[in-house]
Amino acid sequence: MNKKDRYIVIMAGGRGERFWPVSRENQPKQLISLLSNRSFLQQTFDRVKPLAPLENIIVITNSLQLSEVRKQLPDLPRKNIFGEPCGRDTCAAVALSTAIVGARSENAVMAVLPADHFIASEAKFRSVLLDSMRFAKSEIALVTIGIKPEEPATGYGYIQVDGEIRDSKSQSLKSTFFNVKRFVEKPDLSKAKRYLKNGGYRWNAGMFIWSYSSISGEIKRQQPKLYAAVDRWLSITSLSKLNATLSAEYPKLDKISVDYAIMENAENIVCADGSFGWDDLGSWPALARHIKSDDYGNCSIGDIVQVDSSNNIIFDARTCNHTPIALVGINDAIVVQSDDATMIAAKSESQKIKQLVSKLAKDRRFKHLI
Repeated sequence: MNKKDRYIVIMAGGRGERFWPVSRENQPKQLISLLSNRSFLQQTFDRVKPLAPLENIIVITNSLQLSEVRKQLPDLPRKNIFGEPCGRDTCAAVALSTAIVGARSENAVMAVLPADHFIASEAKFRSVLLDSMRFAKSEIALVTIGIKPEEPATGYGYIQVDGEIRDSKSQSLKSTFFNVKRFVEKPDLSKAKRYLKNGGYRWNAGMFIWSYSSISGEIKRQQPKLYAAVDRWLSITSLSKLNATLSAEYPKLDKISVDYAIMENAENIVCADGSFGWDDLGSWPALARHIKSDDYGNCSIGDIVQVDSSNNIIFDARTCNHTPIALVGINDAIVVQSDDATMIAAKSESQKIKQLVSKLAKDRRFKHLI
């Protein structure tokens, strides 16, 4: 497969409310730096640069974040960064990326990747991704990357795999591929434990690889109205005209994920085994998995002083005045301090941070903090 036929689409339009007060509406999770001096978007961009020409890397964000994305990725051509006029879930973003890539090359193979994941081994990730692109090029298949579960997680969808593919084409690749039996919604704890014990399930990491012809064919078969939109967008050569068309048509699109709209009923789905150290970092407690703890189980980025305090997550996001954060008798808490807000939450209640953000948005005094 020629490198010029490889395209990378980075999905960077999420809100990331669970990382408030560090993440904000115009600075969501993918645009902030938590574990390094590079944002998650920048790390994703750095990770995929060796796989495709720069002009073949596309970013789909939203209109509110468009300026910041351009600022963070100055090397990427402006014509490669697209802002959705409104959020219509992942199927609309996939359709838009299909039109953008198809207009440039009908021979393209494209990887569609989230912008906000943690990858421990970037070399292994690139190896799996390149093998998946080769597989998708040689077979009429939609490839998804599945992560072998390490715990009975209830926050992810699952993929049930059904036998390793051992034909001559797949065996020439280093990665392992499985047939996909079905996609499973986020389970309750008892089901998640069964999936873990079974061994035939993978976490759905939301990474997809397909040829332009394969994904456009599936959109046409399963979502004919959306395909008609793709066909219209594909023929528009002016970026300003495309943006005007999207502004008029995008709000009318069905709000549905690509999993429901395409993947669950696709005719030939293959799962690549993603053994490269993956984490979607969906919450402050998840972040703690990647921060070294002290002798009392406190995970901190920033200076802390503590007395009788253990198993806390402390994050100092201030840009100046880095005074110590002091804890006395505080256990199992999340303490985050930014330049203009402080949040203290029980670790067990971290899922309610989204509710907190919604409450702040309704209060005129604090709306500027969203």
